[in-house]
This record gives sequence, structure tokens and C-alpha cells, in this order.
Amino acid sequence: MHGTVDGFSYGLVTPLVAYFMACLGGALGLRCTTRAILVTQSWRPGWLVLGSAAIGSGIWTMHFVAMMGFTVKEAPINYDMRLTFASLGVAVLMVGIGIFIVGYRGASGTALFTGGTITGLGIASMHYLGMAGMRLNGNLEYDTFTVSVSVVIAVVAATAALWAAGQVRGFMWSVGASLVMGLAVSGMHYTGMAALRVHLHGGPGSPEGTSSAGLLAPLMIGPLAFLLLAGVVVLLDPLVVMGKPGRGPADNKPGIPAHPAVPRPGRRLPQSPGRSHEYRGSRTPQNR
Repeated sequence: MHGTVDGFSYGLVTPLVAYFMACLGGALGLRCTTRAILVTQSWRPGWLVLGSAAIGSGIWTMHFVAMMGFTVKEAPINYDMRLTFASLGVAVLMVGIGIFIVGYRGASGTALFTGGTITGLGIASMHYLGMAGMRLNGNLEYDTFTVSVSVVIAVVAATAALWAAGQVRGFMWSVGASLVMGLAVSGMHYTGMAALRVHLHGGPGSPEGTSSAGLLAPLMIGPLAFLLLAGVVVLLDPLVVMGKPGRGPADNKPGIPAHPAVPRPGRRLPQSPGRSHEYRGSRTPQNR
């Protein structure tokens, strides 16, 4: 017996909120990745770790917000907490690997392809591991072709988002990249859900299914608090918002001096035609 699946039991509320969460996590994570590209090696790992956790938390929160609206008419749904939180760890870890590759190797060529592929596979792995943690009186069956399409969507979109983050442009550029990533994560999720078929074990007398919103809502508190904290960190760093090199030596791009060169005593200043003078300590020409 096949169950009657409904992924929109609350209408458009859960898809829209889920999309917003994916965009929020993507925006914070991609801005942290941009910041990491602009700093020296000592600060880079911290920004990349923060970016990985932000994107992973945003993806995970998006998935389970969307699952609040998922019901199987003939069966109630529960979740295995170990697999549910394991899916969060997988998302953060695999997204982190992809981001570290791009952060250290650049957002182009083989590094971008490798980083985007791993990040996309991390998104897909989080989704299907989270689905594996779902418990109901039946089995989950998937259409192989549709699942493959969902993975391709995740990989292509993750690659595009990382490329955009590596361009080190303004804030609006990263907003656009986060919207693309949010659309990709949501698209991957609902494409994967379209591949799902539920084969129930019970007969016609199976209990009626209910929404799992009450069960999943408390799980969102931790990731949401982290995203809020990450947002505060990003907002307090003007370089992340502006997307421009900083003024300090640790933040400059190659070839851009941190400060204008100050001549040392006894050093000749650049000469103009017909003029010659020498810098003598702190004296000005009027004091000579």
C-alpha cells in the first residue's frame, strides 16, 4: 500500500520560510568565505570554519523547516535524533571541505570544480541522511533518475555560489549568490521529495498522519541561535559588508600597500624635473 504524501500541508508558508533560511545561511557563509580570501593565512581558517558552519546550519534548517509541512496521510511521522543531528554534522563537514579548497586554492579551475562538487554532494548527503532518520510505519522508496537530477542541481548551484563568493565584489554580489544558493538548496530538496514514494506496512486501518511541526520546531533553536550569532559577527566586520581589501597589512591584496610609504631620515624623495631635495628627519622646508 502506497501512502498519500503531502509536502505542502501548510501551503506556501513552509517553502518560503525554508527558502529564506537557506538564503540566510548561504549569505553569511559566502560573506565569510569572501572575507577569508582577503586575509592572511593566520585568520583564514577561522573565517572558513564560520562560513562552513553557517552554510551547513542554513541548509539543515531549511530542510527541516520544509519537512514541517510534510505529511503521510495514513501514518504519523517521527525522527531518529541521532541521524537527524548526524545529517547536520555531515552538512557542515562536507561544505567545509569544499569551502576550504576554494578559500586556499581560489575560485577557479580545478579547485572550484572540486570544491563545488564536494559542497553540492554535502547538500545532497544532508538531505538524504535526514530523510533516512524519518520513522514511520513503512519504507521510503526513491526514483533513481529524479534523485540524480537533485544531486546535479545541488552540485551546479554550489559551484556557481562558490564562484560568486570568490570574485570578492560588493555586498549585493554576494546577496545575489546567496539567492542562487537558496534556490538551489530548495530546488534540490523538493526535487528529492518528488522522487519519494512511501510504501506503508499497515492496512486500511492505519492511524491518520499528522504534521511533525511540533516535533521539529524545538530542534531549530540551536541552529537559529548560531545563525543569529554568525550574523552579528558578519555585521560587525565592515570588510565583509563592503567586500573590499582592508587597511591593515594582513588584509591587503598582493601589490596593494597597507599604508603610503613614509621616507626614512636621509632618504631622497622622488624628484621632479629641475628640483632636488632630501628628507632630513622631521624638519620641514620652512625650518631649514
